[in-house]
Amino acid sequence: MSKRTIPAGLPEPIINENAKIVLSRRYQRKDTKGATAETPKELFWRVASSIAKEEDKYTKSSFKSGKLAREFYDLMTSYRFLPNSPTLMNAGTDIGQLAACFVLPIEDDIEGIFDAVKHAAMIHKSGGGTGFSFSRLRAKDSVVGSTGGVASGPLSFLKIFNCATEQIKQGGTRRGANMGILRVDHPDIMDFIKAKERDGELNNFNLSIGLTETFMKAVEKSEDYDLIAPNTGKKVSSLNARDVFNILVQKAWESGDPGIVFLDRINRDNPTPKLGEMESTNPCGEQPLLPYEACNLGSINLGTCFAKGKNGHDSEVDWAELKRIIHLAVRFLDNVIDASQYPLPQITETVEKNRKIGLGVMGWADLLYQLKIPYNSQTAVDMGERLMKFIQDEARSASKTLAAERGHFPTYPESIFGETNLGPYRNATTTTIAPTGTLSIIAGCSSGVEPLFALSFVRNVMDNDKLMETNPYFESALKDAGAYSENLMEKIANVGSIKKMEHLPEALRTIFVTSMDIEPIWHLKMQAAFQKHTDNAVSKTVNLPSNATKENIWDIYWKAYEYGCKGVTVYRDGSKTSQVLCTGESDKKIKEEESVVQNRPDVIYGFTQKISTGLGMLFLTVNEMDGKPFEVFATIGKSGGSITAKAEAIGRLVSLALRSGVEVREIVEQLKGIGGENPKFMKKHLVKSIPDAIAHVFESRYLSGEHVNVQVPSLNKELCPDCGQPLVFEEGCHICKSCAYTKCGG
Repeated sequence: MSKRTIPAGLPEPIINENAKIVLSRRYQRKDTKGATAETPKELFWRVASSIAKEEDKYTKSSFKSGKLAREFYDLMTSYRFLPNSPTLMNAGTDIGQLAACFVLPIEDDIEGIFDAVKHAAMIHKSGGGTGFSFSRLRAKDSVVGSTGGVASGPLSFLKIFNCATEQIKQGGTRRGANMGILRVDHPDIMDFIKAKERDGELNNFNLSIGLTETFMKAVEKSEDYDLIAPNTGKKVSSLNARDVFNILVQKAWESGDPGIVFLDRINRDNPTPKLGEMESTNPCGEQPLLPYEACNLGSINLGTCFAKGKNGHDSEVDWAELKRIIHLAVRFLDNVIDASQYPLPQITETVEKNRKIGLGVMGWADLLYQLKIPYNSQTAVDMGERLMKFIQDEARSASKTLAAERGHFPTYPESIFGETNLGPYRNATTTTIAPTGTLSIIAGCSSGVEPLFALSFVRNVMDNDKLMETNPYFESALKDAGAYSENLMEKIANVGSIKKMEHLPEALRTIFVTSMDIEPIWHLKMQAAFQKHTDNAVSKTVNLPSNATKENIWDIYWKAYEYGCKGVTVYRDGSKTSQVLCTGESDKKIKEEESVVQNRPDVIYGFTQKISTGLGMLFLTVNEMDGKPFEVFATIGKSGGSITAKAEAIGRLVSLALRSGVEVREIVEQLKGIGGENPKFMKKHLVKSIPDAIAHVFESRYLSGEHVNVQVPSLNKELCPDCGQPLVFEEGCHICKSCAYTKCGG
């Protein structure tokens, strides 16, 4: 790639420290030795000039490409707007693939399945993410007519896709991410719902269940619904809808997976229904697409659209500036469609037919801070709905302008717009609220329409130096209130929130709320408010405290359906073994020194308890010292070598934990409730697995029969594999706020 000539007088972009790291690692071009080969200024000019160059194709355009390139450069370097990551990475390069979101079909035959695997690999290599519906695949144990054999079912092929992604991600610029969706009326639905019960399974996939209105009505009435074989269209069995919904809620409570999408609602907003149904979304769920369709996304930083009134009064959104940004951004995104080189001819054809773009937002929490509006208030919800309506209206207006200059999207006459005489538009869709984890780090703003995850936190930098990161609007408000001090900032960084700091002014504690300060219903109301005026969908996580109940999640799922959302993702704090809290309080819980392992004496006494399990009779020997358990031997009769080996391994690890000083309660919390393939009732107790049996014995003997609630300790944080910093879960992905590593899936 030859460097583009940078015009004289082009200003240097102002870049925050986090953004420097992110741009250097993930966006700036590298030479053959892996060294950075362009500056941030060159990066932004590369993108601006290559996208503006497409303007020369249109003689009726009101812009010249040279002037437009400068407009695009200023738009990006002022962080008022940024395109999706593939555009920043690849615009003006030989790769040339600029879209983020793709959906690929999976046909019910071996050729179709492995074509999809190949096509996904090509997309991941270019920096895109893929979504799939596995609903067309026949159920496991179905007869395969061509061979006389039996089908292995969607879940077996899902594992093949996951494995392929695992290999491709190692050589690409971005980690491959996928969405896997199965209709709720597929015969294998129960296996799919439980597919990620074991931590680490299908780690390159987000999973969602495609719910239908027929199913939701059956849930409401606690009625049975039909399971339909996709290869015959015939009913094969039925399930109670409420029982299935309960299991969905249970799994969401346990780990956040799978999510749910409302297929009928998605297709009700399909602008081109004559071209087919939407079966799947992109990896984070905000972009429903037809098979072989792609969409390029971009986000406006709402934090830059604040108009401060005189003396700080009558502050408002800068609607004129927002309008200017919207119209430039829509032109930018439409040009991206022309500039992009798609990896498959089928994708190129479908994209050019519909020309979908997805203009979204970031910095919403920052704008609310400036407006002094609490996120968890009806005022904020109303403002969100008003603002998104403005963005959608102006985006469609900009699309009309482009249609007058360039022509409408080719399928416009047969689209819902053509049939109702709306438009004509250049683009079949114009708005999407996408995740902005990486973009928001570059722009130095809050992510998407999420609340801030912490007001202040400590970030480890090179040589173990620590850098305090504080939201600038919060820091300014503290100083205005005369409450700022270094000592206070350290205390806030320790917990991330000021909710319980009653010595601070109430107005501050009301306005500057964080994600975990907010009751779940406000997360959902905000998502619904933005969804009302978004063509596609909204990426948003409903955050829940660790003590949230399954009833809380049931309520969220049901209200998401009632409120008109197209899907919903929940995350209960601590629900995964990899806790992602990113403040100092959890770090204190990590022991600074390893415990000393006690030596075993020559003679030791204990007891052996017999427990009936679904895998055979378990003989659990527990030896004690000073009345406390010291070591465990677990042997199981009449089982294969693998089961015997696992029982022995569990016993050895529990023994090591006991001799290292780990408390019985902690062991019970870790082992209790672990499920197995053959649970079995023993008297009044359900023995779910060998580890669950050990937990039952320990709980009964050493905790005086006390019932231990299963909680995942908050010290189990998942760390970024690139820089070692804790990950934050928002917008459906684990995100590193230090280096912008993202993991959408597992």
